[in-house]
Amino acid sequence: MRLLLASLRRPLGWSLVWVLLLVALSAESASAAKREEMVPMRDGVRLATNVSLPPGDGPFPVILTRTPYGKDTGLSLAGERYIKEGYAYVVQDCRGRFKSEGEYKIFETDRDDGFDTIEWIAKQPWCNGKVGMSGASAMGITSLLAAISQPEALKCAFVIVAPESFWTEATFIGGVFKEADTTGWLRGQKAEDQIPLRRAALADSKLELAQDIAMHRHQIRIPIFHVGGWYDIFAVGTQGNFSYLQNQGAPGARGKQKLVMGPFGHGTLKGELKYEGGGGLLNSMADEVRWFAHHLKGEANGIYDEPAVKYYQMASARKKAFSEKNGWHTADNWPPEASETRYYLAAPSELSTTAPAISESSTAYEFDPKNPVPTVGGANLTLPIGPLDQREVGQRPDYLRFQTPALERDVKIAGRVTLDLFAATDGPDTDFCVKLVDVYPDGYEALILDQPLRTRYRDGHRPGEVKMMKPGEPTRMTVVLGSTANVFEKGHRIAVHVASSNHPRFEVNPNTGEAPGKNEKPPRMARNTIYHDAERPTALVLPVVE
Repeated sequence: MRLLLASLRRPLGWSLVWVLLLVALSAESASAAKREEMVPMRDGVRLATNVSLPPGDGPFPVILTRTPYGKDTGLSLAGERYIKEGYAYVVQDCRGRFKSEGEYKIFETDRDDGFDTIEWIAKQPWCNGKVGMSGASAMGITSLLAAISQPEALKCAFVIVAPESFWTEATFIGGVFKEADTTGWLRGQKAEDQIPLRRAALADSKLELAQDIAMHRHQIRIPIFHVGGWYDIFAVGTQGNFSYLQNQGAPGARGKQKLVMGPFGHGTLKGELKYEGGGGLLNSMADEVRWFAHHLKGEANGIYDEPAVKYYQMASARKKAFSEKNGWHTADNWPPEASETRYYLAAPSELSTTAPAISESSTAYEFDPKNPVPTVGGANLTLPIGPLDQREVGQRPDYLRFQTPALERDVKIAGRVTLDLFAATDGPDTDFCVKLVDVYPDGYEALILDQPLRTRYRDGHRPGEVKMMKPGEPTRMTVVLGSTANVFEKGHRIAVHVASSNHPRFEVNPNTGEAPGKNEKPPRMARNTIYHDAERPTALVLPVVE
């Protein structure tokens, strides 16, 4: 237990995973026979694997977890909840980690190793031929990669907070390197040597092919229960994997997915807001029991009689003034039906549903890479997480705030949020960092979503898509902020904040046009301009739910 509690204090922020373990350890224990096996892979490398069997003669359905964090650091104990339900539990160190042989290459071998492990399990006398996979974060990634390899015995998975792209979602957002989280995580994996490689290699096709779930999920043929959080680093991927597999997936996957989105992050939320009744992560444990019982034991427990999607609609959530408009909703698909509503930016700091009629209007600011805007909250791993007060950023000339008047009625949104941006810069390249903010009547600026866009990647990051800016030329771009579900309540204000940096969450653009990671030229000041006139109407696009 001391080991688990110590893990909660680790700077890498994997407390989400350890919460699961603590919940598991609080359950009634069952007597289990456990042993360690060295399981051979196709190339002869052996992976250290713990096998725990429930009482009885078997054979049993099996639940598998594959981890880079150490199979003996609590996971085998946490498996007691599976043992209690009559499953054999198998937990394995990934290649090159802890007791496993081979070279550790982050998620590059987990597709084949997952397949080989499941094939080995299916041949054991204690296995009845049915295997499910379970895991959060990195363990969710290994589950999805194994599912892509299509082992016959894998019947389902329960995946918590996993991306659709370890590369363009976990390492880069909008083409911008995730500085604090990526470097922090790699250091925690003792892979510091990969930091320069990853910073400079957005278009590394070899790594994309090995690590990107989105490029291969058409091969997944099993039901998966997806659990994510609105402030989680993998919120985009959790929703994306569900939506693709549910609506366009292969036979066996299409129409058989589930999604839960709750008000949590990849760790504990900070700030003055607290979403009561939002324990979607803990509540999902009951869903997991039913999910495995249906798919591995054949129980007719009605799990498919319920809507495919359950999501938490956030609203005003001050710790001492919690709104009853917070709560859980269901939908048959994600996103739910909504109407796109445009909120237009206007000078000096306005946001309105009325399109601009003025012929010329813009707001310009100087962006100094040596004095970046500080990170305050958001979907972080190694930094404070959640809807922190953006007033902490302060009043800066390079940080623009646009907001509506106090709302006369509630505005409820659910789905994808974008900014249709018309902007220019005086150099070859720069960044635009955009935030969606819920401004409370007392001025608290609660961060809902924020994402950057590196302008050279406005059309994509692959060769042939990268395009430098023409200095001073207004250019239309789309900044995808991600998806959320929030009620901007009567008396609140909807706000858009625009800057060109958000550090240390994201790497600062030197504005030189050099390839990422090169930095041979000194950083330069950039003069960036946001347009908001009749011909160039920059607008926030919200999915409004009636």
